[in-house]
Amino acid sequence: MRIHLVDGTYELFRYHFSPGNRDREHGATLGVVHSMLQLVQDGATHLGVATDRVIESFRNDLWPGYKTADGVPPELMAQFPMVEEALAAAGFCVWPMVDHEADDALGAAARKAALDPSVEQVLICTPDKDLAQCVTGDGRIVQYDRRRQKLIDHHGVVTKFGVTPESIPDYLALVGDTTDGFPGLAGWGARSTATVLSHYHRLENIPDAVGQWEISVRGSSKLAATLAANRELALLFRRIATIDYTAPTFEHLDEMAWTGPTPKFPELMAKLGGAHLVERTENLRRHRDDDRPQ
Repeated sequence: MRIHLVDGTYELFRYHFSPGNRDREHGATLGVVHSMLQLVQDGATHLGVATDRVIESFRNDLWPGYKTADGVPPELMAQFPMVEEALAAAGFCVWPMVDHEADDALGAAARKAALDPSVEQVLICTPDKDLAQCVTGDGRIVQYDRRRQKLIDHHGVVTKFGVTPESIPDYLALVGDTTDGFPGLAGWGARSTATVLSHYHRLENIPDAVGQWEISVRGSSKLAATLAANRELALLFRRIATIDYTAPTFEHLDEMAWTGPTPKFPELMAKLGGAHLVERTENLRRHRDDDRPQ
């Protein structure tokens, strides 16, 4: 069994800002439903979709500059509850996050699902670099960039970032994440950070004094001084960048099994202008039923 975990927030933004979106009020919602049905058509059997019911989370209490809903178009914000309702009516398992973020739900669900011996692999469907920390060395948890049709395994994370998945929160703490709204530490770029963390792995293992470093890095004296003066800040940024695996998701794997739309789906699609998706969904359900062992 393969489990597909989808970043619904990413998908909603992607479809809203797509050049082909001509319906600013409902188009992104219909695009996400279409996208999930495509996954089913491609063979996915167990799916979970995580969304940010609100953009803010517990991380806003940790860092005042953390991302907020400011600047998000109102017509896009209005589609978060809409897409959650539409996906549930289409028969998908949806996890709307309030205190946590969609990333937390994806990571928590991936770790929990991977513990089940019936699960061959968990695919976290998002290109978001934060989720790289969830990728495992045994290949049971991977990332999948659906737009580029690219699977990112343990080797792929190391190739892309220069560090192992376990060091991704430390990496982000030092280089920062402008999308999420925390700056990292001055002078710590991607290359220097990868070089240092590929050796020390975790922030607490990096000595304060450059004379104690066991590696040679350009500008090491300044980097060491910056880290020594801002170590607590770096640890805070790492906390912000770390997936919270306590986020609420599923109790049993069969909650994610797609069995078809609910009776509410046709009426809801008619209201949103997605009547064309009703027949497609029913065809997929019939095909799924026909493929089940008798």
